[in-house]
Amino acid sequence: MNLHRLLLERAAQGKPVRVALIGAGKFGAMFLSRVSRMPGVHVIGVADLSLERARETLARAGWPQARYAATSVEAARVSGSTWLTDDALSLIAAGPVEVVIDATGDPAAGIRHVLACCDHGKHVVMVNVEADALAGPLLARRCREAGVIYSLAYGDQPALICELVDWARSAGFEVVAAGKGTKYLPEYHRSTPDTVWSHYGFSSEMVARGDFNARMFNSFLDGTKSAIEMASVANAAGLLPAPEGLSFPPCGVDELPQVLKPRGEGGVLHHRGQVEVVSSLLRDGRQVRRHLRWGVYVTFAADSDYVRRCFQEYGLVTDASGNYAAMYRPYHLIGLELGISIASVALRREPTGVPGDFLGDVVARAKRDLRAGQTLDGEGGYTVYGHLLPARDSLALQGLPIGLAHGAKLKRAVAAGDLLTWSDVELAESGAVRFRREMERIFAPPTARPAAG
Repeated sequence: MNLHRLLLERAAQGKPVRVALIGAGKFGAMFLSRVSRMPGVHVIGVADLSLERARETLARAGWPQARYAATSVEAARVSGSTWLTDDALSLIAAGPVEVVIDATGDPAAGIRHVLACCDHGKHVVMVNVEADALAGPLLARRCREAGVIYSLAYGDQPALICELVDWARSAGFEVVAAGKGTKYLPEYHRSTPDTVWSHYGFSSEMVARGDFNARMFNSFLDGTKSAIEMASVANAAGLLPAPEGLSFPPCGVDELPQVLKPRGEGGVLHHRGQVEVVSSLLRDGRQVRRHLRWGVYVTFAADSDYVRRCFQEYGLVTDASGNYAAMYRPYHLIGLELGISIASVALRREPTGVPGDFLGDVVARAKRDLRAGQTLDGEGGYTVYGHLLPARDSLALQGLPIGLAHGAKLKRAVAAGDLLTWSDVELAESGAVRFRREMERIFAPPTARPAAG
């Protein structure tokens, strides 16, 4: 591990990694609160549709006002300060910028920003997992063709899961399952921005004091964000979702090897090599002992008597057979850890996770009965949530990606629980729609499913 040394070298040379941040929300604020302690990194510009929000974010992250008073990118380069702008594309095009962070959460904007980075030779750290789940494999290919790096964002769970998968495979283990923890009950799929705070147990006073976005938090609660993140992991780590999607089994860290193994051996997995999310709640609402709500995991197989003995000798918690074990990380620190991606991309030319195949997809599913003519409100809203499918099944269904559901108008009535298709909606032609359709043509996967475990 030598990223810190490499950053010190850039600082000593007077050639800091110059970074542009697009999107001054919660993730951006967490990153900005740490970056001043990173040697050899200069946030040369911050772009947000609301300059007032950007200023508030910087102030909340502890930045003195003089530090973000630059009037241009060039002035920021000379002074070592930061330029604020509402024009993300101009910031991407600016010569001094080396790495662009997209933290917008808007899939269409994310596609535009990545393509602009390809045009201008800038590396991309993709916090915008919504865009990655919608079109990540083609975005990554376009970046490779342009000679720049496309990377998932360290600190977010997909990149941390990819790190565990890489560790296991590099050590010679077969990855049986990988994923994260979350708070889940089946009724959460029907949650809306009006009900989300009661499910979290947040009072109105707590919400008023904090930096809370009801739609974003609802996306985490109703299962959409879990589906999006597991699609990202599937595509980056070469793992395949189960045909029925995520099952959210209740599971604590000590039960990971027993639960996250194939069904034929007493676990819950449809097949070996699967993504899955574990719940921190039992189905009756009680909390799982030693749950993994904030963390990530990988389960892996010994597959030999000798390695099973090694597992036992070195105290690994295994399933009853001794063949399956797990590694996990109990927490993820979101934007506080984003500097790892920046350093890895700029100094090693290595992504902290990158999609290669189109294996997982997220389709819009009705939260309630919807009427013809109704307009969908997309992720975290009142009408639909995201459901994970193998990409081949999504394409066979012609499923409507959750990333394109916002603003789509229904042509027909849809029953609660139904998966929506392209033919169910009127969808305006756009760059995001065209790009997604192109990815479907290029990455259409084989139709065969793996045998169930």
